[in-house]
Amino acid sequence: MPKPKIIAVVGPTASGKTSLGIYLAQKLNGEVISADSRQVYKGLDIGTGKVTKKEMAGIPHHLLDVASPKKQFTVDDFVRLATKAYSSILQNTRIPIVAGGTGLYVDTFLGRMNYPQVPQNSALRKKLESKTAPQLFVMLQKLDPRRAGNIDPHNPRRLVRAIEIAKTLGQSPAKEEMLGTSDSHYDVLWLGLAPAPEKLKKNIRTRLLERIQCGMVEEAVELRKQGLSYKRMEELGLEYRYLAQLLQGSITKEEFVSQLERAIQDYAKRQMTWFKRNKDIQWVGSKTEALRLAKAFLSR
Repeated sequence: MPKPKIIAVVGPTASGKTSLGIYLAQKLNGEVISADSRQVYKGLDIGTGKVTKKEMAGIPHHLLDVASPKKQFTVDDFVRLATKAYSSILQNTRIPIVAGGTGLYVDTFLGRMNYPQVPQNSALRKKLESKTAPQLFVMLQKLDPRRAGNIDPHNPRRLVRAIEIAKTLGQSPAKEEMLGTSDSHYDVLWLGLAPAPEKLKKNIRTRLLERIQCGMVEEAVELRKQGLSYKRMEELGLEYRYLAQLLQGSITKEEFVSQLERAIQDYAKRQMTWFKRNKDIQWVGSKTEALRLAKAFLSR
């Protein structure tokens, strides 16, 4: 039996994935499965640049607003819900389009890699909860230098998880060990967006300033009123890490903008490093080119 087809639109933040995903869905009678590790959370709208109802243009989107920001959402959670969404899209006789920049989510869901199935260690987590991100990073460097080389050193949640895996497995499996070891259930067309570095930097800055103008700081204040702790905001990373620092007065508004802009640029570089390992990705320069490739893929 032929494998069911699915289209994946990937690339760094601010590269235009959301717009391309919606365009393809409009042209191909599709629905979008969002693959963003923070847009799954309710209330994290402006900070994450979550697609609005108007921008969706009537295209159904899955895996948005499916979890409380107070609770941790895992790779396993994503795969489970994305698989369910995929089945729902097929029942509607529409084309599934995965669009997002969280490479771990996309690759695990589509079978490019096996993620370590290491259960949470409550005792270890309790022991680590009082440590700062720099302290956790030093621990990880000693336990698993390879993982320390490609992790966000400022994200305590991910650092704790990496330490948890390292203490259980000795070290995290290399990407090469995880890639290609899982038999994908899908026939995937991989489409990638990779704007030129200067163009991407400009996109990141423009997008950041627009989100601030649209109420990113006010959104963080509202999240605090709803009981989201500063510690949890730090764990959510990027925008919310710096919003937590701004609201606590540890950085100024100017520092908030400049430091967050640099952090997003660094994140985009890590995303590109991740996706460039996937030799199946066809990097496209326009929506027209992407649509041509998608039509050829679906007709074969």
